[in-house]
Amino acid sequence: MFLTITTTGTPERPATDLGYLLHKHPGKSQAFSTSYGTAHVLYPEADAERCTAALLLEVDAVALVRRGKGKGRGGAPDAALAQYVNDRPYAASSLLAVALSGVFSSAMRAVCTAKPELPAQARPLRIEVPALPARGGPGLVQRLFEPLGWTVTADPVALDSAFPEWGDSRYVRLVLESEALTLAEALRHLYVLLPVLDDAKHYWVAEDEVDKLMRAGGAWLYNHPEVKLITSRFLSRRWSLTRQAMERLELVRLAESDDSAVEDIDNAVGAEAETEEKPTPLAVQRRDAIIEALRACGAARVLDLGCGQGQLVQALLKDPAFTEIVGVDVSMRALTIAARRLKLDRMGERQASRVRFVQGSLAYTDTRLKGYDAAVLSEVIEHLDLPRLPALEYTVFGAARPRTVVVTTPNVEYNVRWESLPAGHVRHGDHRFEWTREEFRAWAAAVGERHGYTVEFVPVGPDDPEVGPPTQMAVFTARTTNEKEAKAA
Repeated sequence: MFLTITTTGTPERPATDLGYLLHKHPGKSQAFSTSYGTAHVLYPEADAERCTAALLLEVDAVALVRRGKGKGRGGAPDAALAQYVNDRPYAASSLLAVALSGVFSSAMRAVCTAKPELPAQARPLRIEVPALPARGGPGLVQRLFEPLGWTVTADPVALDSAFPEWGDSRYVRLVLESEALTLAEALRHLYVLLPVLDDAKHYWVAEDEVDKLMRAGGAWLYNHPEVKLITSRFLSRRWSLTRQAMERLELVRLAESDDSAVEDIDNAVGAEAETEEKPTPLAVQRRDAIIEALRACGAARVLDLGCGQGQLVQALLKDPAFTEIVGVDVSMRALTIAARRLKLDRMGERQASRVRFVQGSLAYTDTRLKGYDAAVLSEVIEHLDLPRLPALEYTVFGAARPRTVVVTTPNVEYNVRWESLPAGHVRHGDHRFEWTREEFRAWAAAVGERHGYTVEFVPVGPDDPEVGPPTQMAVFTARTTNEKEAKAA
């Protein structure tokens, strides 16, 4: 992974000032350790007339697999094909952007202790990136960089020069040239736009990513014609973070037009916003509804089947009425994260005795699941292929037979109310299906009939009069002997 920055100069303003700006001496090469490899800074040429600084990033493919999040939303685009064979060591991506911010952090902040006047000076700049993934093609590259004052050359790279009929790859050779920008501005543009063009990040995007975007792009992004695309891609299309960033950028725009400080406008908005009650997240509403159903049936010993990272287990632990809580999941990694979330290794002995995690598959009967008051299948059934549902049904309702079973699943009819969800898409990439209210009720009624349970349906979240609630919940209660005899009669 390679990038060069070239500038020209005169005897009065020598090009070697680039070394002062980058805080890297042109007379030697330097190496810097990063999370996923080693970054090298060297100068192929350095004199008063022309100076070039090169950043070479050697990626440790094994470290990338071990420490990266691998495939999944926002992950490396080729990870699904092969974790160890992909373009990450060669093509400019978020890995290079992170290396830029780490190695040239002072330059990005426009700090130069040796010559404080240099960072504010515009200078001739030429930046070359030999291999840049461009999801959107050369046209998008130009739309992103040209409004910022760059002359852009984005030459498509052929899939194979020996076979021109195969066409072009998704990579371009990028050359940026400008005489009106400072080095700090150039580095900030690269930091934001390299991962935007790649449209993937090698790390999980959290709320602090909004702050990073504002630090690097707050001064120019609010006025960019492609601000929505840049913001969405930089934040891995997480709509909540994108909305937060767009609101902050709007404050910057308003402050600029009003010739005032952002803090003044932000305070005016903040005082009013503090009085508004934030909506409760759907995941929290779902957990509250499940716990209410478990309390109503008097359950003390509870199974959380498909517990994932332990959010429900953590919530159940807060109520002493639940004396034994068992989290079951097929993923050992998920169970490890759940144990870490609950801090089991530091939990008091009395509290720790109430909870345990068990690895197991719901596709097979398991004697360890028998004898419990209640079992919860929260957002689990939609992750199974439909032909495997009967196996889960028998494992839970036929073999384990808890007195109460609580099942929640998305209501596909409500999906039209999610503005961020494209039409025809399910809510999660791993969902094998999502049911309408009628389909879920028919399945639940058939399960209850086959295994001797009555079923009550409870809406979770805002109950839309047209499309119903976002989450549908069924509470199964085992029939007593008298009920079974009456039904048989």
